[in-house]
Amino acid sequence: MDNKFIVETSARHVHLAAEHIEILFGAGHTLTHKKDLSQPGQFACEERVTVVGPKKEIANVIVLGPARPASQVEVSFTDARTLGISAPIRESGDVAGTPGCKLVGPCGEVEIDCGVIVAKRHIHMTPADAEKLGVTDKEIVSVKLDTDRPTVYGDVVVRVNPNFALAMHIDTDESNAAAAFGAVMGEIVK
Repeated sequence: MDNKFIVETSARHVHLAAEHIEILFGAGHTLTHKKDLSQPGQFACEERVTVVGPKKEIANVIVLGPARPASQVEVSFTDARTLGISAPIRESGDVAGTPGCKLVGPCGEVEIDCGVIVAKRHIHMTPADAEKLGVTDKEIVSVKLDTDRPTVYGDVVVRVNPNFALAMHIDTDESNAAAAFGAVMGEIVK
């Protein structure tokens, strides 16, 4: 039985609330689909923003769609240090008590009070995938990456939902450390 799955690098990106899309890109604007991502219904957009922190800014940050209930910025620790923001490790959507930043688009800017995080390593999977792999939703596991620099990442959260596709997400710092370039496979180790 093959228990390996794709490990993808999730580079810095922004999720935007509908109200912020209109402020940043103009009244009535909707996100422009560029390409589908591995998770069903998720897509990379043509739109880009500048993320401004107290120290520096990072331009040309991709926006992911669709619109979310609240805006959120996902960065690596290197990005957070560049911005001058002490971003905590959190699961996507868990932004209460996190630092904010300024987002600048071609038509305006928005100050978000919270929402800057370093995304916790995670594996998306369906209930059938979870059963096959012997794990449950919110379980914390370790995953070995099959690369030229084999690495075992601990503290990986399992996220189970019937609408997910099997894939692990790590940020660019983690990807670079493990030489996880191109098509990389991982497997849960116990």
